[in-house]
Amino acid sequence: MSQPFRADHVGSLLRPPELLRVQADFAAQRISAADKRAAEDEAITTALNMQRQAGLEIFSDGEYRRGNWAGDFIAAVDGYVQGNMPVTFNWQLPEQLNSQTSEQQVANAMHAMPQQSGLVIGQKLRQKSRLTQEETAFLSQHAPGAWKITMPAASYVLARGWVPGTSDKAYESRRALGMDIAQIIRAEVAAVAGEGALYIQIDNPHYPDYLPDDRREQYRAMGLDPDQALEEDIAVDNASVQGLDRDKHILATHLCRGNGRSAWHTSGGYDRIAERLFGTLDVDRFLLEYDSDRSGGFEPLRYIPRGKSVVLGLVTTKSGQLESADLLRRRIDEAAKYVPLEQLMLSPQCGFASVSEGNLLTWDEQRRKLELVAETARKVWG
Repeated sequence: MSQPFRADHVGSLLRPPELLRVQADFAAQRISAADKRAAEDEAITTALNMQRQAGLEIFSDGEYRRGNWAGDFIAAVDGYVQGNMPVTFNWQLPEQLNSQTSEQQVANAMHAMPQQSGLVIGQKLRQKSRLTQEETAFLSQHAPGAWKITMPAASYVLARGWVPGTSDKAYESRRALGMDIAQIIRAEVAAVAGEGALYIQIDNPHYPDYLPDDRREQYRAMGLDPDQALEEDIAVDNASVQGLDRDKHILATHLCRGNGRSAWHTSGGYDRIAERLFGTLDVDRFLLEYDSDRSGGFEPLRYIPRGKSVVLGLVTTKSGQLESADLLRRRIDEAAKYVPLEQLMLSPQCGFASVSEGNLLTWDEQRRKLELVAETARKVWG
């Protein structure tokens, strides 16, 4: 379909403190599920109104019903066991944070970073519930316009779940597990499309794993060739979206470099993966992080095919410092040297709250950044 929504956003939004308290009370069994849902409904309504007032035309529920951006998959299936994560990350905070960010906030943020052990796939996956049913039901009734739904990419689930010596007790190969995951994602994509989601976004912090040398070495240590694994991952992700009517729905993917409590874990330009990924991944638009030098230059955008779009993530969600509108327009012009302007859009580089505690900025700073995206998009594209 045509590519509307020049002003885009990744999806997650800062949770109000009162919502976090209610969700903590529910986790401690102090309140009912109905009470928690009512609080989430109210907070999502406020977030939808904020997006409308900021000038956006595509709406998200802020991922307010999730503990983290990808939590729905693990909650929806059986088959996970305790184990060591297949790859490790060195989480780091940006050099420049809002001047009002306290040392205690920074310390708390780093303490909240994921540890190097957790849940991996050790048994045959068995789906026990939908991933996003409660989210889509509310959005279809209350969004003030077209709405998007986000879900983790099949290749992300595969990359973070496959561990040799554990996963191969249940699956004959990494690819076999990937196709099992793809089947679950494909069913969810079909379901949300039927429930009215115009825009379906597949989120993926995994593809940037193939950029830095040290991360590639971790895959080699597991017996995986990074270049072959990239091809396998693209095949798995393409299988997960087969059958979606692209005349009626926008399909996007967001490539993330780590976004928890304002921290990041991956740097490097897209050059190593651009030609294969941009040329063969079956999506309509790529949401790419370009808010810092960690993402490299715009040159890899020359591999974006005609008919596909790039959403330039030029506005950072990692601090409250507001970008210059003139700088954004200059950077859009720079990107347009490699891909035509009509194929470009603008957004923040990632969500504002990939984990429920959110990044180190305020609600008002978040709102101003969304307003900046919408206003800049109107000035550039009309």
